Amino acid sequence: MSEIKKTPFYKIHLDNKAKIVEFAGYWMPIQFKGIMEEHRRVRSTVGLFDITHMGEFEVRGKDSLAFLQKMTTNDVSRLSDYQVQYSSMCYDDGGIVDDLLVYKLPDRFFLVVNAANIEKDFNWLKSHLFGDVKLEDLSDQTALLAIQGPVAEKVMAKLTTVDLKKLQFYWAAKGKVAGKEILFSRTGYTGEDGFELYMPNEYGEHFWNAIMQAGKEFGMEPIGLGARDSLRLEMKYMLYGNDIDKTTNPLEAGLGWVVKLDKGDYIGKEPILKLKETGIRRKLVAFELSDKAFPRQHYPIEKDGKKIGEVTSGTFSPSLERGIGLGYVEVGYSEIGTKLDINIRGKSSAAVIIKPPFYKKYTHR
Repeated sequence: MSEIKKTPFYKIHLDNKAKIVEFAGYWMPIQFKGIMEEHRRVRSTVGLFDITHMGEFEVRGKDSLAFLQKMTTNDVSRLSDYQVQYSSMCYDDGGIVDDLLVYKLPDRFFLVVNAANIEKDFNWLKSHLFGDVKLEDLSDQTALLAIQGPVAEKVMAKLTTVDLKKLQFYWAAKGKVAGKEILFSRTGYTGEDGFELYMPNEYGEHFWNAIMQAGKEFGMEPIGLGARDSLRLEMKYMLYGNDIDKTTNPLEAGLGWVVKLDKGDYIGKEPILKLKETGIRRKLVAFELSDKAFPRQHYPIEKDGKKIGEVTSGTFSPSLERGIGLGYVEVGYSEIGTKLDINIRGKSSAAVIIKPPFYKKYTHR
């Protein structure tokens, strides 16, 4: 078994009295002051996340566009320089390898993949290389910080001369931040405005300190993975391994918007096309509980005593103060407003399917 890795911020997390757990091969902070308090900090002002565990790949060469068109479901050819695209990779049967971000940079493409899938994704891409394409895994040499919250732009403006007013959601820039030239983007996994900053490991401590200092007047605090999970769930952002995996088709997961059937051939296109023609049998839905009970992964979803599906993600929402969750149900029970029951350890809790996101007051552009 390989040794568990530490991010460049590990000692800082310990100094901040973080609760550290092993996650995706890294020692990561699950919480600092507490998940509820950290969640509300990001929703109200701003927080700083260490997300160095995420994976980063570089794709270069004159055939790199054709390669990514074959490997991903979205249309990479539509990207302008410094634009970011949410996409997915599929297996031959249409199951999902991973969801990912694709950055188009002037001289290369930059992919950001889920932490638990780094080795799998890299091997999958490597096994399909053709022509003039160079694929490199930069994960171990790249640190990643996320500034997230309604006042994220005010914090970032103190650190860079890049005109942030012109940087729209899902666009990137290269410029000086805290005195050092790095790539950063207006992206995030919380629903709030925010920026994700990519840097060499050796810059890590410098950036952490500079960002925390810039955010001090706004009450910025370090945020752990626990709040990251509840924040993403309030937005119905999916988590690989919970809401999507090799057994789920993008259409079932509501990811039809990142599946372009009008572009050329790509891995998984035929089964996706076939499923679109025949119709899906199950669908990922968002539901709220009527009481303060909260669901967990694998809890049965029932209708009139009959199991019609299963919870994939669930939590108590700090913003809404009620239980929320995602789960796949038989398509006949997937309409918004449908009343369901969540079987929580043998006891039924009433739930209703809602139109996502759960949290409506988000600030991302």
